[in-house]
Amino acid sequence: MTESNQQSSSNEASNDLVWDYDDAFCRNRGLISPEEQQRIRQCRVAIPGMGGVGGLNLMTLARMGVGKFRVADADSFNVGNFNRQFGALRENIGRPKVEVLAASAQAVNPEAEIDALNGFVSEENIGTFLEGVDLVVDSLDFFAFDARRMLFREAHARGIWAITAGPVGFSTIWLAFDPNGMSFDSYFDLKDGMTPADQFAAMAVGLAPRPTHLPYFDYSYIDYNSGSAPSVSAACRLASGVVGVEAVKILLGRGKVRAAPCYNQFDAYRYIHRKGWIPMGNRNPIQRIKRRILRQRMINAGYGSTT
Repeated sequence: MTESNQQSSSNEASNDLVWDYDDAFCRNRGLISPEEQQRIRQCRVAIPGMGGVGGLNLMTLARMGVGKFRVADADSFNVGNFNRQFGALRENIGRPKVEVLAASAQAVNPEAEIDALNGFVSEENIGTFLEGVDLVVDSLDFFAFDARRMLFREAHARGIWAITAGPVGFSTIWLAFDPNGMSFDSYFDLKDGMTPADQFAAMAVGLAPRPTHLPYFDYSYIDYNSGSAPSVSAACRLASGVVGVEAVKILLGRGKVRAAPCYNQFDAYRYIHRKGWIPMGNRNPIQRIKRRILRQRMINAGYGSTT
């Protein structure tokens, strides 16, 4: 038999295999019981943003066996995505991210229900986007301040847990928001009418109150106006791993979830895990001082003092 015939026979044999949900996720057993797996199968997770972390979040949760998703993104893949984004391949340049990622998730679980919005979440569609959702996983760009506030505000109003986790240097930072606890705006002390510099300072200081990445992070590569910053695949994968674990705990009601004003940062480069609790969130006097210092640095760098 020639090599091509052998390959053809192998492909035919593979196609004859019957995909089965229980078999596909059987290696979760021992960590997730069969009964819990069936509960996860029925859960719906909303993931706005299919970029460096969002695509990995979708794939991580798909491999955990989550059965229903609602995803959104208006961007298409380009060469600048190749260092970190799942689905960033030469054949996908120019293709919508939601299209590529939805197909990738369904290649893992062909039974998965994936509602894919080729657009950004907005005031007009946020209600529909979060309808019937069990968990929100924030995967928006860091600089999407207004969209993120809207997302968390709507999730809180609907009684939905929401997680935000992102890459910073060679670390990941994450927060979970309990719909019965402190809200996103309250924790970060965000209000309408704040300047971009104020919003940046509030987000940065709130996400990493005791930052581990400062000794090796070169801030000169942040382009505040275009909204780009250093980001590597390793840190994106750390973030999606954290999301997968937090999602299991929240969806199954297992164990204690440390919700805001608790925070976490794990830095694989420096072997440091910092966690804590900030009374009053960003309204805490020490946090206010940090915000003022960072805000002034942003203004001195020419970033958004009034607009």
